[in-house]
Parts: sequence; structure tokens; C-alpha cells
Amino acid sequence: MKRLLLAGVFVLFTATMANAIRLVSIAGERVNMRSGPGEHHAVLWELGKGYPLKVLATKGKWFKVSDFEGDVGWVYSQMVDRQPHVIVRKPVVNIRSGPGTKYKLVGKANYGVVFKTMQQGSNGWVKVRHENGLTGWVKRTLLWGW
Repeated sequence: MKRLLLAGVFVLFTATMANAIRLVSIAGERVNMRSGPGEHHAVLWELGKGYPLKVLATKGKWFKVSDFEGDVGWVYSQMVDRQPHVIVRKPVVNIRSGPGTKYKLVGKANYGVVFKTMQQGSNGWVKVRHENGLTGWVKRTLLWGW
């Protein structure tokens, strides 16, 4: 009985942690990341549309978040959504016409460029779309987000 109870607590704890840490993206054109949960706190960064963030905690209507570089701050919860986006975490990545290195190069993207996630490939590639319309495939390990 004790084992069953402990297993149940572990499952509940794991499920709670999975719900507590989730990814969101910036919904507005310019959204402030602040040093604390409220408009009276200093602005640390101004984030653009689609910028992906990991939610670490909540306080009222504010999310404590971190980005792909490990920067931590707070954003107002109504300024984010669950639209999947990724950000380039390598100096330069190739964007290809299909999910693999044998496909034609259709563009390149630099560190920090944000893309909307269009499709997750089963072979470690992600189909992405930039706000300028460029669409293609990037190796998943070169990106952060979902």
C-alpha cells in the first residue's frame, strides 16, 4: 500500500511539474519582459511577436519566464499565446526545401531569428515559416522552442 501511495504521489508531482513548465510565445508586436510581476517593475527586454519563452512560474496574471539564452523575467499572461514558435540558437542555420541535407537550400537564418513552427518532422527536422514568407525545413537541434 505504501508503494502504491508513493507511486501515486510521484505521478501527481510529475504531472504538476509538466503543467508548470510550458512553452508560450509573444502574441503582440512589442511586449515588455520585466524584472518582476507588475508594470511598476523595470523593463529588461522588449520582445517581438512569436518570441518563444518557457514558463517557470506564475504569480497572479504574470508569468515568470526564461528564454533560449537563459534570461529570466516576467511577462503579462495576456500578452502570450500557445502558438508554436522557434528561435535560431546557432550562428547561422540553413533552411532547406525538405527535411534533410539532400534538399535544396532556400535560405539562411542567423542567431536569434524567430520562426513560426509549421510542422514537426519525425526525422529531427522542423518546417518553419518566417514573417517575411520564407518557408522551409531546419534541423531541430539548431533551434529552441517548439
